[in-house]
Amino acid sequence: MRLAFMGSPDFAVPALAALHAAGHEIAAVYCQPPKPAGRGQRETPCPVHRAALGLGLPVRTPARLKHEAAEHAAFAALGLEAAVVAAYGLILPKPMLEAPRLGCLNIHASLLPRWRGAAPIQAAILAGDAETGVSIMRMEEGLDTGPVLLAEATPIAPRETAGSLHDRLAAIGARLILRALAESPPAVPQPAEGVTYAPKLAKADGLLDWRQPALLLDRKVRALNPWPGTFFAARGESIRVLEAEPAPGAAPPGTVLEGPAIACGEGALRLIRLQRPGRAPLPAEAVLRGFPLPPVLPCPATPC
Repeated sequence: MRLAFMGSPDFAVPALAALHAAGHEIAAVYCQPPKPAGRGQRETPCPVHRAALGLGLPVRTPARLKHEAAEHAAFAALGLEAAVVAAYGLILPKPMLEAPRLGCLNIHASLLPRWRGAAPIQAAILAGDAETGVSIMRMEEGLDTGPVLLAEATPIAPRETAGSLHDRLAAIGARLILRALAESPPAVPQPAEGVTYAPKLAKADGLLDWRQPALLLDRKVRALNPWPGTFFAARGESIRVLEAEPAPGAAPPGTVLEGPAIACGEGALRLIRLQRPGRAPLPAEAVLRGFPLPPVLPCPATPC
């Protein structure tokens, strides 16, 4: 089948590789333009861009699509049977959605209509969901509102991080999109009830508010690992929390307890693995031997 593939981050790479290995004709790969990265701020292509080049596929990196008539025409000129989209990062305008004969199929990392939006993997862990999955959806102009062709669920383990769940969902997505193209299953409209949204995350979302329950902060540490990460302020530094777990404790929020642990609105959060700025990740005890915490850590000025 003659396809375009549209994706940018690591999540999309297994699907691109699977489509190529299955013999589909990939006329073009669309992804985000290279961005400055690293200490030297060198222009760096995204993971899908690098994977496409390794497979010898043509790559297009438009910065905008919404009002770009030339981009719409170039996309239509590809003569596509379908386009496969996986975490591309740009909204497809109506002319592009309608250009492929079979439409644009999106690999979405949730069981729609739960967790529409940009960060469904993190949202599922943060909410304490018992399971999530992947949906193959025919795209329309609304945000993840299109009908679903296939879906597959997977349990969320008690100590699951976004990183481990991401990798499992990416593999499921690669398998499901091959099935969707081969089997052409009927598209089933999403139910009107059960809709939730997972907004885009920013680094500031990782700030830990000790006034919240320890169970919620534990989920936050796992949900935002590896990105954007969670952190707290101490002695003028931003300390990353790479691993933690709920623990018993009763004291004013922010109080530093034995463990080491930090008292929360309910219970306490035991710190297991930390990272100071510019330093390597270490067990919490090793970090705090050379960087003792004050008796009470500050809570954010505005509740998180």
